[in-house]
Formats: sequence, structure tokens, C-alpha cells
Amino acid sequence: MSMDVQTDRLTALRQSMVNDQVHARGVRDQRVLAAMTKVPRHLFVDDEYQAQAYEDHPIPIGEGQTVSQPLIVALMLEALSLAGPETVLEVGTGSGYQTALLAELAQQVYSVERLPELARSAAARLESLGYGNVSVSVGDGSLGLSEKAPFDAIVVSAAAPQIPQALLEQLREGGRLVVPVGPAHAQELQLVRKQQGRAVIANLEGCRFVPLIGQQGYEEGW
Repeated sequence: MSMDVQTDRLTALRQSMVNDQVHARGVRDQRVLAAMTKVPRHLFVDDEYQAQAYEDHPIPIGEGQTVSQPLIVALMLEALSLAGPETVLEVGTGSGYQTALLAELAQQVYSVERLPELARSAAARLESLGYGNVSVSVGDGSLGLSEKAPFDAIVVSAAAPQIPQALLEQLREGGRLVVPVGPAHAQELQLVRKQQGRAVIANLEGCRFVPLIGQQGYEEGW
């Protein structure tokens, strides 16, 4: 298969993913749809999983982690209501796929990853794709990134036992935090708005994520 034919095939698969898995299921934010149409998801998974990159399920990325199902990624991004000028914190870089989408949607993205090897490979991948508005660091994401706070929006790509207080504190007044909350078997995706310093919570969707390991998350081995 020639490179041009392969590129056309992948572009078609990506467009079908957005049309059939995301837009058809209710995601209407045009900026999110455009970003998902643009970002090459297949480059954020290992070679052995590239054929599945645009399918309707999570994909393993090593270290016991996954890149989430496209619909869940889209719902989380839509809930952040990003207009373009925001500074965003991502907790859980993973392969860097959602990081790339955030880079398309916001002015500056800070991403914290607990696992050094994932952080290294994601940062290299993002740099190779030209995302200069992204900074990836290794650390305990449940504690946020206080030196870069406050953030207009925060998205957490792992399940927390409750909303981490550090993240709420680092959220700008009026900002949005999207985080899966709950026990191992099932969680609720929550949208948290900071109003007068307090968390106003809306439940968005049932979901299942890997655990957020850290001081304000779960302990190792959960």
C-alpha cells in the first residue's frame, strides 16, 4: 500500500470515528470535532494496535494504562467548554493523545504524568508533531501543578476516590474541572465548576478509568 493510499485510508477512518462514534452520539462542540478530525490518533498507540486506533474502545498504551474510548475523550473535552485562550492542566498524559487535542483547543497545556517512561515518550511524540504549547512533567497529578496555577480548566484522565482538593484550589474562579470519581468497578464522570470558591458538581456519564494514584488519589496496588 502506497503512503498516499495509507494516509487517505487513515483520514477516512478518523472522519468516520468522529461522525459515527462522537457526533452521532451527541457531541456538538465544533472545535472538539475539528480537533479530533485533525489529530492522528493512530500515532499515539503502539504499532500492534494501530489497526484499532479508530475503533470504539480503549486501547492499551503500556504500563497498565490506556488511551480512552474516543467518545469519552470527546465528552470530557466538550465539558471543559474551551474557547481558545485558556491555560489547561491535564492530569495523566498517557500516550499524549488527549494532550494533543487540548493543544488544539487551548493556548497553553500543562500535563502531569506519574510514569516517567510514558511522560518521556508522550513529550517526544508531541514535540515531533509540532505542539509547542505543551509542557509535560513527571509527578503526582493528584496534587496538580501549583507553580503554574491557577488554571482555567483541569481534566483528569484517571479515577479519583473524591474530587482532589488540590485541583479545586488550583482552579480559577469560574473554571471547570472534569474528573471521573468512584470505586474500581465503575465511576461517574463529573463536571465541577468553581463558584465563589466552592465546587458545584454535575454528573455527566458513567465510565470506567484506571485509578489516579497519588496523595489525593488511590494508593498503589488499588
